[in-house]
Amino acid sequence: MAVASIIGGGVIGGGWAARFLLNGWDVRVFDPDPEAERKIGEVLDNARRSLPGLSDVPLPPEGQLSFHDDLGNAVQGAVWIQESVPERLELKLRVYRQLQEVCDPSAIIGSSTSGFKPSELQEGALRPEQIVVTHPFNPVYLLPLIELVTSPANDPAHIERASDILTGLGLYPLHVKKEIDAHIADRFLEAVWREALWLVKDGIATTHEIDEAIRMGFGIRWAQMGLFETYRVAGGEAGMRHFMAQFGPALEWPWTKLMDVPEFTDELVDLIAAQSDAQSGHHEIRHLERIRDNNLVGMMRALKHQNWGAGEVLNRHDQRIKAAMPGHVDEVKDLSQPILTLSRAVPLDWTDYNGHMTESRYLDAFANATDRFMELIGCDADYIASGGSYFTAETHIRHLDETHAGARIEIRTQMLLGQGKKLHLFHRMYEGDTLLATGESFLLHVDLETRRPCAPSAAIEAAMAKVAQAQAGLPYPDGAGSAIRRPE
Repeated sequence: MAVASIIGGGVIGGGWAARFLLNGWDVRVFDPDPEAERKIGEVLDNARRSLPGLSDVPLPPEGQLSFHDDLGNAVQGAVWIQESVPERLELKLRVYRQLQEVCDPSAIIGSSTSGFKPSELQEGALRPEQIVVTHPFNPVYLLPLIELVTSPANDPAHIERASDILTGLGLYPLHVKKEIDAHIADRFLEAVWREALWLVKDGIATTHEIDEAIRMGFGIRWAQMGLFETYRVAGGEAGMRHFMAQFGPALEWPWTKLMDVPEFTDELVDLIAAQSDAQSGHHEIRHLERIRDNNLVGMMRALKHQNWGAGEVLNRHDQRIKAAMPGHVDEVKDLSQPILTLSRAVPLDWTDYNGHMTESRYLDAFANATDRFMELIGCDADYIASGGSYFTAETHIRHLDETHAGARIEIRTQMLLGQGKKLHLFHRMYEGDTLLATGESFLLHVDLETRRPCAPSAAIEAAMAKVAQAQAGLPYPDGAGSAIRRPE
């Protein structure tokens, strides 16, 4: 099991710990704060509830989390060391000197700094080439962007290895090849933040009105298309050149105050704090975090369906995980038992007003299990593209117990009939040992050109025969073939 060390367990360090831990890494935390374990525990509670629901395949088994008072013990054998101490350069340099005296020289040392350049962090280091900037965005366990900022001191192989590890965590490492203070994203954020401060100070808008302007308008556009692509679309058929010709002159108008900084007087701080309290002070911070996480998961899952932006990153991560799963019944270790066809967490957006998984999502889950079984017998995307597939003729679902967001569910599938054009499957959905629901599906193999039932390929027939022979000793499932009884 790979080991990651987290140096500094605040909000960002806790997010890093959750990202590594829930992707199967062992995590060691070093933080002198006596509250560090409690704080990271609360971050992990939110991460366990939300991160697994982004993936449509099972994440690796969770790693082991430990807390250490000794820096040497915390970093011993670590492949990745993430520094997230306060933004004071002298403190960071002191931490790196201590780290490099006890850590593996091949370990990657990443800094969460939002402002310092890597060359500044490497100054006076025992091994400057070991240190890179890996600037995340909160919450680290959900948002994919990592600004990977390097200097000429970093070896290309070291950079590539860092990028590969981050990608393996489901992150999107944006390699910033030229150092600049505050990197890329925070420079945009600072510009918006600075202008917002002036709007509040000058009495133009409240904190609530500014936030509404962002979240009801351009914030949604930016979330899926960024800045330049948004403006390209705004240019219509003529594209970006037309947009710049039309709106470029406005840049010379004295709209913004980006070169001026409002003085942080007590009056300004009190004004902003009071407006912010009025806006959302009735929510506890952990509740606000859960609202944020719910919304982020919902938006990113929508982007997954479009394979766009952050959704494309999530889909690639799912594919990497799925590549290690059995691809055919011949690779399944034990065919004599119902076959594991789905393992995942229930996403936040799969639940209803009662907090239960919605009825339609049971059908989604069982349909995904059917698709997986089809893949295992050879009816995969390539086969379907060649002109044959299975169509569902009948489905029956029984709801036996409650299922909630974040629940780790598994579906195991028994083939009741697999012969000729007919395929009859019985799915059982579990959380641990608890049977939550069953789903029964009857399918017919169809020629996609004639749209008529027909026999599948010989290879699929052989795969079904192999499953049938292996599962011949299984009892006929309780509830199979049943229907809703009429009231007495």
